[in-house]
Amino acid sequence: MATARSITLTGRHLALAVTALIVTVLVLSTMFSYFTVRHAAEIRLPFLQEMLRSISLEEAAKTRDLVRENLVNMATRLGHMQAQLMELDSLGERLAGLAGVKIKDLKPASPAGAQGGPLVPTDRLDALALQHALDDLARQVEAKSETLATLENHIFDERIRKSLLPTTNPAPEGVRASGFGWRTDPFTGQPALHEGLDFTAAPGTPILAAAPGIVLSVERHPEYGNVVDIDHGDDLVTRYAHASLVLVKPGEFVKRGQQIAAVGNTGRSTGPHLHFEVRLKGVPQNPARFLDREPTAALAKR
Repeated sequence: MATARSITLTGRHLALAVTALIVTVLVLSTMFSYFTVRHAAEIRLPFLQEMLRSISLEEAAKTRDLVRENLVNMATRLGHMQAQLMELDSLGERLAGLAGVKIKDLKPASPAGAQGGPLVPTDRLDALALQHALDDLARQVEAKSETLATLENHIFDERIRKSLLPTTNPAPEGVRASGFGWRTDPFTGQPALHEGLDFTAAPGTPILAAAPGIVLSVERHPEYGNVVDIDHGDDLVTRYAHASLVLVKPGEFVKRGQQIAAVGNTGRSTGPHLHFEVRLKGVPQNPARFLDREPTAALAKR
């Protein structure tokens, strides 16, 4: 050249050169991929077509294996859930037997209408069939849950009912004397209905509540003497008469076996004893029918 020129290369120039080189390589790689791999079928390069086919087959095989494995796992879980559902059925039958009810009476009503559809063998289950089976199993589990919940409420109500029955001996230190029913009246000598059960005992012998309840009334009666009535719910009332001493007040809650009074000879009585009555809706019942169930009631209480 006619005149000399000097060029100074700095770090900036080197960075620009390296960047340009990288960009050039990326552009060339992208163009190569676009014109070869993506259009291998049009270019009809055998080696590229074979490479794409191998990649596709390998990916398809992996996908099939994954789907098959997931289906096997779903079928296994479905089998386990069905086995657990059968165990729930067996448990419900046993509980219903213990509660004295029929399990079919507790089941919700089945939906009305005809049913049908093609039979799908278990060896040809696919994802859709498994999903239908799982949905059906979920509905069965919901129905079983409702049945067991109803059974639980029934057993709970039955236990409460039994725990409130007057089955505890109100005078365990006394002796049963006159029973319930027709007898000769000790004062008139004429046939008369005895509406309770008498326990002969020494004066001051503890009188116990035959069941938990609320003290309905405490009064001095010309025939019953000092008498206590206890309300046990459902129109069931027990009466304790001829007491010498009363230890409770109206409205007070008493527990089963709690002392509420003491044996005496008040009212229309020929000697110290407890006159015990059980009334249902105001109608006298035979107290012996309740007291003879004491072991069963005690077991239910525990």
